Amino acid sequence: MHFHHLSIDEALKALEADPQAGLTEAEAQARLITHGPNTLAQGKRTSALAIFANQFKNVMVLVLLAAAVISGLTHDITDSIVILVIAVVNAVIGFVQEYRADKAMAALARMAQPLAKAVRGGRVRELPSAQLVPGDLIVIEAGARIPADARIIEAAALRIEESALTGESLPVEKSPGALAADLPLAEQTNMAFMGTVCVYGRGRAAVCATGMETELGRIARYIQTLQQGETPLQKRLAGLAKILAAATVALCALIFVAGWLKGIAPPLMLLTAISLAVAAIPESLPAVITIVLSLGIQRMVKKNALVKRLPAVETLGSVTVICSDKTGTLTQNQMTVTDVFCGGTDILVEGTGYAPAGRLLAGGRPAEVSGDLELLL
Repeated sequence: MHFHHLSIDEALKALEADPQAGLTEAEAQARLITHGPNTLAQGKRTSALAIFANQFKNVMVLVLLAAAVISGLTHDITDSIVILVIAVVNAVIGFVQEYRADKAMAALARMAQPLAKAVRGGRVRELPSAQLVPGDLIVIEAGARIPADARIIEAAALRIEESALTGESLPVEKSPGALAADLPLAEQTNMAFMGTVCVYGRGRAAVCATGMETELGRIARYIQTLQQGETPLQKRLAGLAKILAAATVALCALIFVAGWLKGIAPPLMLLTAISLAVAAIPESLPAVITIVLSLGIQRMVKKNALVKRLPAVETLGSVTVICSDKTGTLTQNQMTVTDVFCGGTDILVEGTGYAPAGRLLAGGRPAEVSGDLELLL
């Protein structure tokens, strides 16, 4: 339904929403059961067992395991055990790094659960945005992140920054009037979209879509359909493993045939060829690569960057140019006052963004402005 094309009364009627009292708790709970929580699907979580098993989905590691099996079949138990230990240690190191990163990401997601102001039963309440449902009446204030897609019904100098959706860094002025039906997202000036930020003014809006039904949810659904490809390092290692395997098989076959033609007993030549195959495999290479990538992850963590997959470290190290719309993505798109000159006094303003925190400093010392009306204003 094109809610931006409906009048305020039509939109409220379609949502069965009360513009004054909002929803009752009973209505909200019933709709929550119907529509589900107002959250974006995170995709299927990878279990600890799956993370560990993924460490063996590597051609080089598979070659190692094959070498261990061959050594065991030729009764060279010592070599077989050593190779297996190397493969398991390699898997454990990779598992620990990726499991920690996965847990850290989950913890960050729990910490980032935002709150929203909504009218429930005639009273403005602050509640987790995950509990919002279609028909809820939300209160929009400067500095607040829009918790769901909503049809604006009241606006007082309301401006919303929508760069996360449209790439446009300038705030969009919002008004409640109905619009044409076939407008693109950036021109729907009577709508507030999930994930955008109110930078000025205030208003009220009726929630019309939540969770994966929002515009942001549609983007998330598309991203989830993308397949995760191999990194350049994984491709090169897979190619190296295939070359090693082919060369080893060819060389062993050549040695076996040469010995057989010279009259050496075939069982002895088979054992010699297998021993050569095991010796030709660089058993320590996967472990060395895993350790190096783990050290890279540790360095990234010290720089406040969390890497979920070991191979991603090498991929990031290969990046030479990053093209990005920085406003609202790499930066928060929040103008911050840092210095004020008034009445012959230069005052340094601490704090960032819209958070009401920071000090006023004059000459490196806290400035007292409460008694000076001209300076305060």
